[in-house]
Amino acid sequence: MSNSIPGPDMRGVRPAERSYDTDRVLTLPNVLSFLRLTGVPLFLWMILGPHADGWAVILLMFAGFTDWLDGTLARAWHQTSRLGQMLDPVADRLYIGSTLIALALRDVIPWWLVALLVARDLMMVALVPLLKTRGYTSLPVHLIGKAATFCLLYAFPLVLLGAGDSGVATLARVVGWSFAIWGSALYWWAGLLYVRQTWHLMQTPRIPR
Repeated sequence: MSNSIPGPDMRGVRPAERSYDTDRVLTLPNVLSFLRLTGVPLFLWMILGPHADGWAVILLMFAGFTDWLDGTLARAWHQTSRLGQMLDPVADRLYIGSTLIALALRDVIPWWLVALLVARDLMMVALVPLLKTRGYTSLPVHLIGKAATFCLLYAFPLVLLGAGDSGVATLARVVGWSFAIWGSALYWWAGLLYVRQTWHLMQTPRIPR
């Protein structure tokens, strides 16, 4: 049986062999990730405080854009770093989680959808102790996972805009829920692929401490 891990950038690569282009903290991709993180409490305040839905939607769109931009710049400028690879998924999860809770509290989305997506994230958290036994702290984000995040980040602003009764609101609601359904399916698909990767990784010998 092969000891390699199926998935992007992981085939035949052990933890000690992986390298990063830079471990610098102050890079533009990392700055964009930090900015995205600082927007999470601001978004919650907009939704739950003054109900500034328009500004909240703009903030979510900005978060989605910077999510794409920081990864693109990191690869193009060779500024991939451990910090950046940690911040990017953390920012994504915080935005998705905060958006879910805020919209559920506003009765814009049902709580079962919150439970569905939170259960997937809890499943991912449960994999961390297993990964650490093989010298990993996380698995690389693959295309399906990024597609799921993209769908969900753009689904909820549209669902929020669709809370009205106008024709534009109806269109936004239909498109938003389409993104939400596809995003939820891809989110779980990506999660199951991570479980499979972890299973294959567990077949490799334990790394001595």
